[in-house]
Amino acid sequence: MAIQLGDTAPDFTAETTEGQISLHEYLGESWGLLFSHPADFTPVCTTELGDFARRKGEFAKRNTKLIGVSVDPVESHRRWSNDIAETQGQGLNYPLVGDEGRTVADLYGMIHPKAIETATVRTVFVIGPDKKVKLTLTYPANVGRNVDEILRVIDALQLSGAHAVSTPVNWKDGDEVIISPALSDDEAKKRFPKGFRTLKPYLRLTPQPDK
Repeated sequence: MAIQLGDTAPDFTAETTEGQISLHEYLGESWGLLFSHPADFTPVCTTELGDFARRKGEFAKRNTKLIGVSVDPVESHRRWSNDIAETQGQGLNYPLVGDEGRTVADLYGMIHPKAIETATVRTVFVIGPDKKVKLTLTYPANVGRNVDEILRVIDALQLSGAHAVSTPVNWKDGDEVIISPALSDDEAKKRFPKGFRTLKPYLRLTPQPDK
């Protein structure tokens, strides 16, 4: 059964490029980004994992830990890290699971037989500190992910989790946000001292609350 939003992220213990890791223990009280790639020593994956590595600090600012996975062995990951460093300017600096037995891939439904029969597709799971799945994304093998978009949705998830707001289309950090329709105007005035503007009774915009 496919993992859905709100499900508890399945825990696992696996060998990685940074030793044996248990997912829930590794994440602790942090947010987590668990992502898979089809194969080591392939072009799109090389660019992706290099950019995740270069931008690890941006995830850290958001209290988010990275962990990758593919069905290649750990030793292959370590050798490939040299190529990533050479071509992308930064080698692996986060754990990459060696999932030869497809344990993690099967737990998370990362193998889509109609797309790739034996390898993981490009999946993304954002996991909250409560270990619940907050967001999922799936890309085909020939389309690289957008790290800016992943950072954007983490910002949106963390903001909406802390305040009674939603983010509108094309929202970026610092833009106006939408007040929950469940709040009355009086409640909204108390919760959002910066004020708000009403476009429709169900559509009220307020400056982004302080983090």
